[in-house]
Amino acid sequence: MELAPYYSLQGQTAIVTGGATGIGLGVTECLVAAGAKVVVIGTSAKNAQVLQKFGNNAVYYTFNITETEKTPDVVGEIQKREGPIDILVNNAGNHCKKPIEEMTVDDFCSVLNVHLVGAFALTKAVIPAMKARQKGSVLFMASMTSFIGQTNVTGYSAAKAGYLGMVHTLASECGAEGVRVNAIAPGWIDTPMFRKATDGDAPRMEKILGRIPMKRLGNPMDIGMAALFLCSDAARYINGVCLPVDGGGLIGF
Repeated sequence: MELAPYYSLQGQTAIVTGGATGIGLGVTECLVAAGAKVVVIGTSAKNAQVLQKFGNNAVYYTFNITETEKTPDVVGEIQKREGPIDILVNNAGNHCKKPIEEMTVDDFCSVLNVHLVGAFALTKAVIPAMKARQKGSVLFMASMTSFIGQTNVTGYSAAKAGYLGMVHTLASECGAEGVRVNAIAPGWIDTPMFRKATDGDAPRMEKILGRIPMKRLGNPMDIGMAALFLCSDAARYINGVCLPVDGGGLIGF
């Protein structure tokens, strides 16, 4: 039996929000390597330069997904230019690290608008065409904070926990029409953002590594390969799950 075709995304088109940096770039790399054309959505046009190494297999659209009134038109333009959307990876996000006493309602709403509202609007815009073709995969980038408590990230953890509800409901709504909806919960991944938060803080790094049974950080490609699997036909009977990719961090002591 030849397994390779099940992991191929040849001829498919994917949207990856935040797909030019960190974890999102790892996802973009893996989807392109599997044959997909990737449409990266982000807010900074300068990030388009990162995609040059992929040639015509990745394109960049500058769009703030919180501008939800524009989302249907943007998705329509993408479909017109790039073709039907087979895969959507909701990866874009922001982070507001403050204790609850310092976090304002505006701070909280800002985080939710990117993670939950923006992702919902994109998902709502792409699912009808997926249902019409009886095939599609939607992936949300959840977090360890979807499951565990972490101080000073009330908005972020609320948004990431909210993804689980969206995944479960949408998987139930869309599964019979060929659209699968899943999530990944990354652990501690070695990205520039992670390094910015931990460089010079040896005790914090020691605590993190002490919780991971594999005793090392993950790589963005680890998330990318998991995304490839969940979006491919190799996972054709996987629907409504959140896959931790964390070296065992969630069960670590």
